[in-house]
Amino acid sequence: MSLLPFSSQIIADVGISLGDEGKGRLIPEVADELRSTPAAVSVVLKVNGGANSGHTAGGIKLNLLPAGVVVRDAPHLCVGSGVVADPRKIWWETRPLEAKGHPVLARLLIDERTLVSDLTHRLLDLAWEDYRTKVLAEEPRGSTGRGITPAYLDEVGQWQITYADFLGGPNYFARKLAQRADRALRTIQHVCRVAPETFAEFFDKLTAAELRANAEAIEMGVFPREEFDFTRFRGAAPFSFDLERLTSVYWNAGTALAKNIGEVRELVLRELHAGHTIIGEFGQAYWLDKRHGFSPNVTASHTYTPEFFQSAGVPVQRIHTFGVAKAYDTKVGTHTFLTQMDDAHPLAQKLKQLEFGTSTGRQRMVGWFDAVEKGDVLRYGGFQDVMINKSDALTYSGEWRGDLQICVAYEDASGKRYAHVPRNEAVRKTLRPVYTKHPGWAEDISHVRHFAKLPRNAQRYVAAMMKSLLDVAYEGAAWPAADKLPNLRYLGVGPEPSQIIKDVPATAQLVKLG
Repeated sequence: MSLLPFSSQIIADVGISLGDEGKGRLIPEVADELRSTPAAVSVVLKVNGGANSGHTAGGIKLNLLPAGVVVRDAPHLCVGSGVVADPRKIWWETRPLEAKGHPVLARLLIDERTLVSDLTHRLLDLAWEDYRTKVLAEEPRGSTGRGITPAYLDEVGQWQITYADFLGGPNYFARKLAQRADRALRTIQHVCRVAPETFAEFFDKLTAAELRANAEAIEMGVFPREEFDFTRFRGAAPFSFDLERLTSVYWNAGTALAKNIGEVRELVLRELHAGHTIIGEFGQAYWLDKRHGFSPNVTASHTYTPEFFQSAGVPVQRIHTFGVAKAYDTKVGTHTFLTQMDDAHPLAQKLKQLEFGTSTGRQRMVGWFDAVEKGDVLRYGGFQDVMINKSDALTYSGEWRGDLQICVAYEDASGKRYAHVPRNEAVRKTLRPVYTKHPGWAEDISHVRHFAKLPRNAQRYVAAMMKSLLDVAYEGAAWPAADKLPNLRYLGVGPEPSQIIKDVPATAQLVKLG
């Protein structure tokens, strides 16, 4: 089929699971589709989150910068006001990319109201995890240690430092950072009750983590090892900082970006008026939204389409939402995972070899495709198109030749069925998945570029995924007319940018295969 036009100049790239869906690869696909049109992509905006939301695009792993980095003809890469951004981290990502020939700084615009995160937030992140495990005797949540939640807490507590503060005098910034550092140290010592030796170890832990994360940049000679030495900020006494050094390093990192700080809202309005397309790149996914997810297993920002307008600072208007998923499910941390596979299952063993977090390197848990979770996202969050990645990972290999499964409902002990995700977590934990079974395939599909060339069982499984999630999205109501149905616009059959199928039949035709 020929691809239909997008319904808006604004496109939201959002996850409909729990993150790690491959949202980063959507951006170059949309840009490629629009490249020769008057509505070519001119802005890629990072909407929410911070350095905790890893994306991979064009083979490049990114945390803080938008994945539009790989779209070389997109003139503007923006960081919205809904983001928390450590200025040092911006440099740690930008300079190696520039050295590899990816122009970033000439295209980068950081909104004046973007929140500044810093070392104090990272230490608080580690301290709260220490408090949960040692004082409350809870299991660890697997925080990224990037300081994202503490940074957002400063926003709601009205203690924020924004990038606009780098455009004023140093004394104002120094005073605000000193106050922030004092609050952090008091919280770590007296509220989190961190031991003095543990506090000292936090600096070593951060140093080790960033040396690993930035090993390539060090090897390239872009940064010296000392750049990532956090122990230099540790004070002589327990629970203290070398505040002068901390302030100087952050002030220098932030003011070096002065030419890149400005009003994203004006740029977005200008580009919309010119008829160009804006892609909003979201971190995490709907079920990690701080309001609609299941606390405490959530992030600290809003992770779905409406946040675009808050982060960009422009009026609410028509937006084209892409719901992105994988052909199976993954989770990290302590989430309730109803469709989790047994680790001994041969397919689970295969998938776990592929599944490690971009930001943290943590091993992900793997499970069957949960159409209830995804369908609910579409039902309540909205959508126009769908992208599904990693279908190639389900190809038979090794000793397993069994059926694939899709969760189409939940059921409690009495046999009562749930067509939607209960909002009460206590109820959700008691449920079990109801599966449909679908024959798998042995053929390698990573080289396939046309839907008609897929093995018949692969076609049927793709059709069943779409039908099952739309059955949930439209549960209790008639489906819209065929021309109003969302389509599976892109189907990923491998990690490389070229491994995409773009001629999936229209949904009304596709679901008949299932």
